[in-house]
Amino acid sequence: MRDRFGEAWDRIFAPAVAHRGLWSKDGPPENSLGAFELACEAGYGIELDVQLSSDGEAMVFHDLGLTRMTGEEGRICDHTAADLGAMALAGTEETIPTLADALALIGHRAMVHIELKTPYGEVGPLEQRVHDTLLDHNGPTAVIGFNPYSHAWFADRHPQVLRGLDSHAYRPIDSTRMAPEQRKSFARLEHVAIARPHFLALGLDMLPSQRADQYRNEGMPIVAWTIRQPAEWDKVKHHCDNLIFEGFAA
Repeated sequence: MRDRFGEAWDRIFAPAVAHRGLWSKDGPPENSLGAFELACEAGYGIELDVQLSSDGEAMVFHDLGLTRMTGEEGRICDHTAADLGAMALAGTEETIPTLADALALIGHRAMVHIELKTPYGEVGPLEQRVHDTLLDHNGPTAVIGFNPYSHAWFADRHPQVLRGLDSHAYRPIDSTRMAPEQRKSFARLEHVAIARPHFLALGLDMLPSQRADQYRNEGMPIVAWTIRQPAEWDKVKHHCDNLIFEGFAA
């Protein structure tokens, strides 16, 4: 795999990855340029989330709704990139960045795990915009996300893009919109066959996992998320190759 992906492949394994940047309650907010700058300065990798604005720009933002982080109404897809770029994050001077702005700031200083928040049935537009943005970026990157059809889109059209499938235990309370059989199938990691990823990013609620161990033994790295204290990492680190963390110095 290193022959195909070079430095990006090496950086799956180290350093640790700062979840939504190196943010804190007393510092820059999550998914902000300030949080990405601090992660770069500390030598960490970066995980960030992307969604499409109403005019087709890849914006860095996690939640479905804007309220928690901006106090505004609606969703990312209800607003233009210009309007979103003027919205303050968590009452700070930071605003919602575009993916292009984030990558320009990060440059070659950090590995970036780009989580695509693509809804089911809407694969294509966000993937294309992210791909087009990556053409102008020479730093190490991977696309990640929970939608296996998003990964399949990249596998079929742009196999040179490193891909990591996100998954978790898919408990009924967390997956109310999924049919029970699909939820159980994904919990068993059967959607790996659809996604065809190069590595897996697995939630703590399904680690350790016998099936994940099998994939790992076959050469597919496992990245654990989201680790919020060292003791959590100690419990799973022998089954994983790296961690996505927040709230402490990894």
